[in-house]
Amino acid sequence: MSTTSSKIFRGTVFALLLSVAPVASAVGQEAGSPNAAAARPVVVQTASVASEAAVPQPTILESAGESVIGHAETFSAEIEAANALEAEADDLRPGQFLWRPERAENGAVEIVVSIERQMAYVYRAGTLIGVSTVSTGRRGHSTPTGSFTILQKNRRHFSNLYNNAPMPNMQRLTWGGIALHAGALPGYPASHGCVRLPMEFSRLLFGVTSLGGRVHIIADTPPSAAGALAFATGETPRSRRVSLASR
Repeated sequence: MSTTSSKIFRGTVFALLLSVAPVASAVGQEAGSPNAAAARPVVVQTASVASEAAVPQPTILESAGESVIGHAETFSAEIEAANALEAEADDLRPGQFLWRPERAENGAVEIVVSIERQMAYVYRAGTLIGVSTVSTGRRGHSTPTGSFTILQKNRRHFSNLYNNAPMPNMQRLTWGGIALHAGALPGYPASHGCVRLPMEFSRLLFGVTSLGGRVHIIADTPPSAAGALAFATGETPRSRRVSLASR
């Protein structure tokens, strides 16, 4: 080999060695130096995602079960509240009433009057919100039974039939003179056919009813305060009639 060729060969080999050396150095640093750990977060992140994915997630069945439990607890609370109201209603004396409008804040209002029990029950959206003692028509002036609609409302009304007698918070049920209104409550039927109510109760009731509202007047005692509406509208059999003596 000539001197010139030898020099060229040695130069080429030296250049190759120089180009390989940085690669080997980099590989050595990546494998053995502390900087090698810098490349590991990707592996850690992958493990973290995998562990998160492994955490059990609620199933549709579990969510449905929790919903059912929630509804059951709410229903149980409503039953307890109704039972408490029922117990209080049983202890009412003439002229007394209960008013719990927060039990149902929206919906149609319906009223049930029990002649035998001398009580009125007020429902909103089918939920009992009020109970009151009443006085219905005395002998010879009996209060008619049946389902009626509120035809007229007047906070300051006077009787056209009985000596201009005051009938505060009047809610007319018939054009023949039958109405709900405030009046004396001796604890027995004493009116000329109207349904007398405690003054404050008549005011509260007047505020939640509307023209066309339903009023059901029954001769019997309903099975319970909460069940009076169903009883009056025929949703429970009349054979379930409960006498005062059995309460």
